[in-house]
Amino acid sequence: MDTKKALPRGRPRRFDPDQAVEVAQRLFHAHGYDGVSVADVTEALGINPPSLYAAFKTKVGLYARVLDRYNNVDAIPFAELLRPDRPVAECLASVLEAAARNYAADSVASGCLVLEGSRSTDPDAREAARACQAAAEDMIRHFIAARHPDQAERLTDFVGATMAGMSAKARQGLGLSRLLATAHLASLALAQTLAD
Repeated sequence: MDTKKALPRGRPRRFDPDQAVEVAQRLFHAHGYDGVSVADVTEALGINPPSLYAAFKTKVGLYARVLDRYNNVDAIPFAELLRPDRPVAECLASVLEAAARNYAADSVASGCLVLEGSRSTDPDAREAARACQAAAEDMIRHFIAARHPDQAERLTDFVGATMAGMSAKARQGLGLSRLLATAHLASLALAQTLAD
């Protein structure tokens, strides 16, 4: 009986795919999907393109993994903030404040990766980002509708537009204090609307 262990066939993967996703997330967040090439990612990882394609198939495949990681690690924690035991306006104010803080947390990778990705020129990347955006908006809409069904659509649109605007302004260099001021003004409007 041969006691030698069988060696895996092919060349061993020279990089950690999870680390690749983390590095790619930083690049996509800082430069947008359209501003990052496969060469940019492989250079940052110190690998050749075939290794990247073997792990993720396409640049969009990598981006989809990045969006998953962002939603699980770095995105606004909607499930924690949209609580049924707190007033709706208070929860929405918490979401907007969290958005302001997230969008300004990193001067290089500012704004929201998902919202900025929803404007990509690549249709597959744009659709992947828009699906994440729609899922977040659905959470907000369902949360509002549970107590204010007649307000759910327009308030979700208002919160989404406010977040998109804050993300864009963060990308343009607007700092945390001004983003928080915007979130506060929007929160006052929400509180007034829901008090009527």
